[in-house]
Amino acid sequence: MAETTVPVSPIPLPANAVEIRGLTKVYQGSGRSGPKHALKGIDLTIPRGSLFGLLGPNGAGKSTLINIMAGLVNKTAGEVRIWGTDIDISPRQARASIGVVPQELNMDPFFTPREMLELQAGLYGVPKGERRTDELLAAVGLSDKANAYARTLSGGMKRRLMVAKAMVHTPPVLVLDEPTAGVDIELRRLLWEHVRRLNKAGTTVLLTTHYLQEAEELCDTIAIINHGEVVACEPKTQLLRRVDAKAVTFELDRDLDAVPEPLAALHAELTEPRRLVVRYQPSRQKADAILAAVRAAGLSVVDLSTEESDLEDIFLQLTAGAHDNEVSRGAA
Repeated sequence: MAETTVPVSPIPLPANAVEIRGLTKVYQGSGRSGPKHALKGIDLTIPRGSLFGLLGPNGAGKSTLINIMAGLVNKTAGEVRIWGTDIDISPRQARASIGVVPQELNMDPFFTPREMLELQAGLYGVPKGERRTDELLAAVGLSDKANAYARTLSGGMKRRLMVAKAMVHTPPVLVLDEPTAGVDIELRRLLWEHVRRLNKAGTTVLLTTHYLQEAEELCDTIAIINHGEVVACEPKTQLLRRVDAKAVTFELDRDLDAVPEPLAALHAELTEPRRLVVRYQPSRQKADAILAAVRAAGLSVVDLSTEESDLEDIFLQLTAGAHDNEVSRGAA
């Protein structure tokens, strides 16, 4: 009788790249200052393959959360699983599943990019035959600087080198902590494109940023934390629907001295002689009613534009009372 070979099933991929339950971090105070609760029972799930945004004011707990995931800070309580691995049960395996690009540019100025990536790969135990140094340098546009001292690189090149350094061990989860802080608009766009390519290739990306437009442009899911607690965690489109406010602006073909009666009933505002603005709540009022009022007033519209809620509106609403002025939208 012929021997039957049973096929070996590949190890199934986890449904979620990161799972956090009840994560708490308390820093013990000294002297008169009491203990500081940096994280207060955080629950967070980051689906595999997502481009996940983590937002919050300064001091909200973002860096503490990232440092716990990276194994740099010990948690007080709770559970963290990275790529299906509990950071307490198998800390080395968990760390091998994550790459972190820190906000600070920490690198030896007398190492070349090639030397730096080779050293980092060695620290992670990547065999020489499996290292992807040249591939990574090409991916971040530093092939021509492979043998230049790091101190000769521009700030933007150093930022890209940090991304390559975090990817030497091919982690399935990449954390970008303020990756475009202090870089110019052109470089920010280049970094955005690289992040999209990584994500499209299968890497789960966790992005923290102070540029709200960056999160709105890149992320499919966004979590907002404030005072150590998650105040929102939803798909971006669902989150943007939270603010029920919209405005439509009409450019007219003639000057007006006052708002016509049909539009006055809708609280329209005459901002310029030929410009009318109507602000409304889509859940309570349909756009058809506004257009009908324009027609009833006998107005001819040359052009119109609409303004919807953006991530800044949501952020300010959910973090009211925090240091909101520290967060900027950033130019695109």
